Amino acid sequence: MSLLRMCAFSTCLKSSLVVNNTVRSVFNGNHCLSCLRVRGNFEKRVTDTTWVCRRRYSALIQKKEEGKNRLRQQCQLVDVLEARIQQLQSDVALGVKHSNVQFVKAPQTGRGSASSKGSSKNVSGDKGKVPKTGPAKSSGKEDSSAPKAHNRRWIEKLQIEKWDKSRKQVRLQKKLQDQETEESPGSSMLPSTSKKTISTTTKKNKVKLKQEQGKAKAHPAKRNSPRPAVAVQDMPSRDNELAEVEELDQQVNQWASPNVEKLLEDKEGNRYEDAQLSLRCFLEASVFIGEADRAQRCLNNHHSNITKRKLLSMSAYNIMLRVWAKKGTVSQIGRLFAMIEEAGLKPNLSSYAAALECMGRHPSTSPHVINRCLLQMEENGLSVDDLFKHTVFRRDERDMVLSAVCVIRPDYQPSTTTDQQICPSPLVQDFYKERETAQYPKLAFSVEDLRQRFSQQLAMEGASTVTIDSVEALKPVTPHMAKMRELLASQREHWQKSLLKALRESKMVMSHGGSKSWKINLYPYLCILDDKEYVDAMLQCLANLPPSGETLLFMAKELGSRVQNKFCIRQKVHSQMVDKLAQIYGLYVELLAADMPTSNMLPREHWAELEAGLSAGPSLLCETTPWPNLLLIQLGTFLVDVMVRELKVPSDLLTPAADHKFISALYHMYTFRGNRQIGFIKPHPILTQLKLDAMETSLTFDSYMIPMLCPPVPWTSPKFGAYLLTPTKLMRSPDGAVQHQLMLEKCHERELHAVLDSLNQLGNCAWRINQPLLDTVVAIFNDKGDEKLDVPPPVSEAPEVPRFRDRGEAYNSAEKAALKREALRAKKRFAEMHSLRMDALYKLSIAHYLRQQVFWFPHNMDFRGRTYPCPPYFNHLGSDVTRAILVFAEGKPLGPHGLDWLKIHLVNLTGLKKRSSLDGRLAYANSIMDDILDSADHPLTGKKWWMNADEPWQTLACCMEIANATRSPDPAQFVSHFPVHQDGSCNGLQHYAALGRDVIGATSVNLMPCDEPQDVYSGVAQQVEEFRARDAQNGLKIAQVLEGYISRKVVKQTVMTVVYGVTRYGGRLQIEKRLKEIDDFPEEYIWEASLYLVQQVFSGLKEMFTGTREIQDWLTESARLIAKSGSTVEWVTPLGLPIVQPYHRIRTQTASAAASGRGGRAGKQASALHFTSPRQGAKRSPRVSRALPGRDAGSGSKAAVVAVNLQQASDQA
Repeated sequence: MSLLRMCAFSTCLKSSLVVNNTVRSVFNGNHCLSCLRVRGNFEKRVTDTTWVCRRRYSALIQKKEEGKNRLRQQCQLVDVLEARIQQLQSDVALGVKHSNVQFVKAPQTGRGSASSKGSSKNVSGDKGKVPKTGPAKSSGKEDSSAPKAHNRRWIEKLQIEKWDKSRKQVRLQKKLQDQETEESPGSSMLPSTSKKTISTTTKKNKVKLKQEQGKAKAHPAKRNSPRPAVAVQDMPSRDNELAEVEELDQQVNQWASPNVEKLLEDKEGNRYEDAQLSLRCFLEASVFIGEADRAQRCLNNHHSNITKRKLLSMSAYNIMLRVWAKKGTVSQIGRLFAMIEEAGLKPNLSSYAAALECMGRHPSTSPHVINRCLLQMEENGLSVDDLFKHTVFRRDERDMVLSAVCVIRPDYQPSTTTDQQICPSPLVQDFYKERETAQYPKLAFSVEDLRQRFSQQLAMEGASTVTIDSVEALKPVTPHMAKMRELLASQREHWQKSLLKALRESKMVMSHGGSKSWKINLYPYLCILDDKEYVDAMLQCLANLPPSGETLLFMAKELGSRVQNKFCIRQKVHSQMVDKLAQIYGLYVELLAADMPTSNMLPREHWAELEAGLSAGPSLLCETTPWPNLLLIQLGTFLVDVMVRELKVPSDLLTPAADHKFISALYHMYTFRGNRQIGFIKPHPILTQLKLDAMETSLTFDSYMIPMLCPPVPWTSPKFGAYLLTPTKLMRSPDGAVQHQLMLEKCHERELHAVLDSLNQLGNCAWRINQPLLDTVVAIFNDKGDEKLDVPPPVSEAPEVPRFRDRGEAYNSAEKAALKREALRAKKRFAEMHSLRMDALYKLSIAHYLRQQVFWFPHNMDFRGRTYPCPPYFNHLGSDVTRAILVFAEGKPLGPHGLDWLKIHLVNLTGLKKRSSLDGRLAYANSIMDDILDSADHPLTGKKWWMNADEPWQTLACCMEIANATRSPDPAQFVSHFPVHQDGSCNGLQHYAALGRDVIGATSVNLMPCDEPQDVYSGVAQQVEEFRARDAQNGLKIAQVLEGYISRKVVKQTVMTVVYGVTRYGGRLQIEKRLKEIDDFPEEYIWEASLYLVQQVFSGLKEMFTGTREIQDWLTESARLIAKSGSTVEWVTPLGLPIVQPYHRIRTQTASAAASGRGGRAGKQASALHFTSPRQGAKRSPRVSRALPGRDAGSGSKAAVVAVNLQQASDQA
């Protein structure tokens, strides 16, 4: 046993160990006096301690075990080092020196100290000698230089690893040479053949590896034997070989090393994992509520602990630097800079801005100190211009920094010019360069009108919520409804008082943390808003709770997100940027107003120019740390826990009862989703019945759920745009994923110009409500709805849940099972009807609220680059109903052919004449003009021709527009506001048909010139019908049953989604749903028929699109290999937008409420360190295919291989 292990052995003995004299004499043989003295004192404590006293130390067992494990690991490391020394001694390597291995003397801890005697000795025993080369000689007696038994094991392992590494490097070199040969000109392959090459190579490598492993097992002595010594004259050749191997090893590491660490870091190196984000959020919240000392104690604790220090980044230190700079505490600034240096970090622009701000607040600061700060900035490669250009300032911070700089440079003024850089994408370069004569279009509003609308929007976002009247308010109020509303209002007052009291008591308990106030808890997050705001958020969550209940995870995230949004708005107001925002917006609308001169500048360019010209004061961008998903769940879980404990209702509220008592209005229960147990919050039946009977006519929404009353703020960067105060992400991402936002922030500013300008153009389109159509929809909605017209009926029309009859009546097992299944179906139907009814209620109520307004939809995009309106409920990409009640605010004359195009659009909406030409569709529309006019004049009492269309409400709206145009004096001069939607013919199949050069498939999706438009869905349905007829002739029963039931509608959804990775299982469910909608189809054959049809649909697509499946398989294999290497699938779109797949392996985390001490499995958190190959590959096809014309994903990206190969395949046409 080595000297280090013997000296440290005594510190890890358990208190329950009884040391006898024999063992003591063996252990004490080679110990120093200090170790014997420590051991003697320890043994004395062991023997003198009674059993009762021993129990006092039971809480320390875990720490002793941890110390023992840590010591064991240290000893193991020493063994590895000794083995490595022995290996270096045995290898022939020139110029290797054997330095002394010294152990630092441990500080005094009160329990004894490590012996200093012999601490300067090296491990091998020789002091200051260079070890001899060649194998170590063994002798009969024990010697310190001889290899020990426990070292020999490590020597053998290192030799095996070295042998395997050299073998792998040789095999890798051969593989790289083969790849170079395959990638030579003239040998490029199509994606389908590339895929087969990948899989074949993989199989060959596996077979080869197994053969080599078998050989290694057959000759273990040969594998474990040391390599023969190399002569000195052969060393140059070996050095060249080693250098070549190292170069190959670096290439492998660059190709296969996971890119995860970079995905979770911003440009300044700040980490964005849950632990780092939680710490920074805690510091920000503590500082915001005025608890700077609490935040500083937390920072000091993490800094003093080496393990916790890893969670600190420059952002955490900068938070505290800003605090003490604002207070003018120079001493704290100096201490923090010393801590930054001790942590091995480099101060950034925000750090120096805080230091200069502190100096600017002290006019007596020596110019020498300021000059030294500026010189240090320049040494770190930072300039003063960058300081004012890239730093986010709050309140008067910018003025203070400028005053400090002017002490050294009296004439200095920050630059206010903006460089208008051109987007590098070749698709849009001509657009940006050749626009001298172009003018940005104007809106039909004056400057004053737009400024008044800005004030209304600012007030709405400042309140963070909007309360509107429901469309159900149009129904008459009965006496029973009035009574129930009074009861509900009185209960709500009681709940508000109870929640306020409980919240304040919980905060009081959490505030008294004592000496451990540095610990991270929920207390700061419960103080960033007023107590009433938390209570209002909880009551709003209660009002939105469905009768069937909601998962704890959903409720917790909803409450946590609501608190976060309000906090972000309050931070912006606190930073005093609202006045500056109003000033810049007032000048910005001059670009859009009709009564102002025209300009050729884009909204993004105009806003950036105005912001640069008005750079004084606070910055418009408010940098706040995004709250991690776990923090949102923890905060929300705490608030939900308060609701469950404090919300009570009288047991005799609705029906008289013998005893009067208060019962919980909410219950926390557990249910199963599949094989997972999840928390569930369910309302009491008394509360559910009270809400149903009251039928309240007011709805409360968060402000971002309502369309904007003024044009959105243009997107100028990934962090700024859309709403005035509400924080909005440029790219939507799954919960907990931050790599998308970080990738956008790392992009060069000019690379995103085309994307930002596209979103701004969509957002500047003004809309208004089609009031006649809205009134028709609301009338049907309040009259029990109509499922055929996509107007959900109320839950009162839901089927009654069957219940067991009298207890005396006996039920057999089959009857009980059937009754339970029927009850489950009824409950599921009730929940679905309630969900659909509330969704329609929200959409129609928002439309009713905006019926006299002009409004705008701010846009952002998802991780694939698809654009979406930000308001979730009501937008122009919604259902048939929402699209029908939206029209453009600005109309245009139809012109000479506009009416004809309206008629063609009407026929397209009906779903008829899919194979007819445009002239044929126009002729059909003219032939049914009587039905069109009857539908427009008498939609609910006439022939109701419009109700049989595929899109009935849009058909009715088009009928009304055609009627108004035909009845106008001059249809060509008729001003129409009606939007005409246009879409591709199964866009995903179009991409695949172009890639695979499928002439038949390209013709079916209108990529080839034809006399008449083609319909791929009808073509697949026709081919499936041919398969069915052939099988029916052969006597297949299910094929005979399906005669006459195969239509375009049955196969459309499956054909449309097959390019998006839908499986046969998912396709079967889609077809099953369509078959259930057919009234006369035999129910007992639905499952078998759907299984048969999905197989025929996939077979039909494979025949029509020959290369589609091969390309999909190749993309799937590529995505699988990329995910297996530890990276996500990434690519860059033609407009320069970086895309990363967000699918990760999921790990379960437990979120506990700190105040109540309760714990529960609240949800799942995405791990950014593991990527799932199936989901990385399942969603790859349509997204990667949209990046074909663009450049590859850039250096270091594994998806560059995919993008480059796809580009080569598309260039071969």
